[in-house]
Amino acid sequence: MNYHHPARSGALLSIDLDAICANWRLLKHMVGPADCAAVVKADAYGLDASRVAPALARAGCGHFFVAHLDEAIALRPHLPAAARVYVLHGAPPGVEAEFVAHDLIPVLNSLPQVDAWSRLARTEQRALPALLQVDTGMARLGLSAGELTDIVADPSRLHGIELRYLMSHLACAEAQDHAGNALQLERFRTALAAFPQAPGCFANSSGIFLGRDYHFGLVRPGAALYGIAPVAGAANPMRAVIRLQGKVIQTRQIEAGSGVGYSLSWRAAQASRIATVAVGYADGYLRSLSNRGIARINGVDLPLVGNVSMDTITLDVSALPADALQTGSLVDLIDDAHGVDAVAQRAGTIGYEILTSLGARYARHYIGG
Repeated sequence: MNYHHPARSGALLSIDLDAICANWRLLKHMVGPADCAAVVKADAYGLDASRVAPALARAGCGHFFVAHLDEAIALRPHLPAAARVYVLHGAPPGVEAEFVAHDLIPVLNSLPQVDAWSRLARTEQRALPALLQVDTGMARLGLSAGELTDIVADPSRLHGIELRYLMSHLACAEAQDHAGNALQLERFRTALAAFPQAPGCFANSSGIFLGRDYHFGLVRPGAALYGIAPVAGAANPMRAVIRLQGKVIQTRQIEAGSGVGYSLSWRAAQASRIATVAVGYADGYLRSLSNRGIARINGVDLPLVGNVSMDTITLDVSALPADALQTGSLVDLIDDAHGVDAVAQRAGTIGYEILTSLGARYARHYIGG
């Protein structure tokens, strides 16, 4: 992760590590006696895993999930030796030995991955830890029902594999009344019955809020740690984690009828003041926010007008006093009152995409941890 000086950058991104840890503690309290992991893939959802994961480890988290092997190798030196690092995509063919070299644990998603991990265990002449994922209805990763039957019929395929958890993933947990949740739970319990020695790892952030039936031995929240609402349509119990402030480059007065930005997609209905802010789609401020986003200053909403450019946005600041904004003034693009989920709704996407799109040009400020 590149860090930039606040005075030289076009925007400031504040990341509250204490809030992330508080969110983890809340979830851990909810699921006890089950254990609570942290998903820190995609560089901790764009917030820098090398800063986020150690803070969570100090808060008591001992289990960390990433997606790719390279993510895990980069993360491992930042965590205590006792911390367990799991790779959701499993081992790419031919590099299984790197998991052993770096003390990493694969999630085995297919029979070829199972067979390769068992062969490595025989080569190492010792049991090797792994998670085994079963597909309970998402049709994305994990053993199918037929493949699970093959494993149960021939348990020698698991020879040398120390099965830490049996795992699956919920497809619709953010919608608590979705029929798919109960169906997946039933299928997961059936799979667990075939591996009575293995605890379950089932619930993601939203799954935690489906209740204790979904918690099993280990839950693995991701988005909720970073302040994203875990239940659609419900009040968000998680603390806000980020604040994004863009810098004003300049302001100008325009006449009624004047267009703003590429394609002149917005025209002023009356004489207006326009502020240009040094954030654009190259910084992860999505182009779909064109003519839909807002900024805020001192509680006043400032509509984004015109198209989002690569490096800039334009705001209608006519509601502010003429001298309210100067070159270098900061406006809030994401804050407690207009958070990640609200920005995502305006952009026609989800909070996950907003977080993981946050650009590398921001000056980052970490709080606590």
